[in-house]
Amino acid sequence: MNFHDIRFPASLSFGALGGPERRTEIVTLANGFEERNSPWAQSRRRYDAGLGMRSLDDLAEAVAFFEARQGQLYGFRWKDWTDYKSCAPSERPGPYDQLIATGDDVRTVFELVKLYTSGGHSHRRRISKPIAPSVSIALDGDELVEGEGFSVDYATGLVSFPDAPPLGAPITAGFEFDVPVRFDTDRIAVSYAGFEAGEIPAIPVVEVRV
Repeated sequence: MNFHDIRFPASLSFGALGGPERRTEIVTLANGFEERNSPWAQSRRRYDAGLGMRSLDDLAEAVAFFEARQGQLYGFRWKDWTDYKSCAPSERPGPYDQLIATGDDVRTVFELVKLYTSGGHSHRRRISKPIAPSVSIALDGDELVEGEGFSVDYATGLVSFPDAPPLGAPITAGFEFDVPVRFDTDRIAVSYAGFEAGEIPAIPVVEVRV
C-alpha cells in the first residue's frame, strides 16, 4: 500500500483530539430487546491534528507534511500521546509487559500485540509500527538481545527468532509504537488572520490497516 515510513511531527500531534472508534450494528426487536454485532475485529482510531497547532510556524510545518503526503494518498506514522507504550503511561516499557504468544516448537515469526483488559474481558490489538529500537523481548522469562536472540521488522511489527521457541514457552515483549494513519481529507482550509486570533483549522487523520 502507499505508505511513507515517517512520523507526523510529535510536537504537533501533542494536544490533538482523538482516540478509538468502533462500528456496532444494532437491531431493536419487536419485544424491545436488542441484537448487537460488530463487523470490525479491531477498533479504528481518528484524530484531529489541527488542535495541535499553536503558531503559524506549526501550521506551515503541518501543511508541508500534508503536501509531501499528497493529501490522502500516502499513509504515515502518528504518535498517540495517550497510548503509545506497552505499559502504563507513567512507566518505561520492559520485556515482560505483554504476552504476545506461546511457543509451539514450529513458528519462528510472531506479531507484536497489546492486550487491553477490563472486568475480566480482553482485547488484543496488533501493533504494526513499533518504534526503533524500543522493542525488548523475553523468552520463557529470559531477556534476549536484539540481533542475536531475535530480530524485529519495524515496518510491520513482526518479531523473528533464529529457532522456533519451545512448546509452551511464553514470549513477552515491551515496546513503544506509532499508529499507521492517513489524512482523512484532501483539503486544508485556514485563514491566517483567523488562526492568529485563535481559530484552529480541522485536519482530520484516520487509522489505516497495514
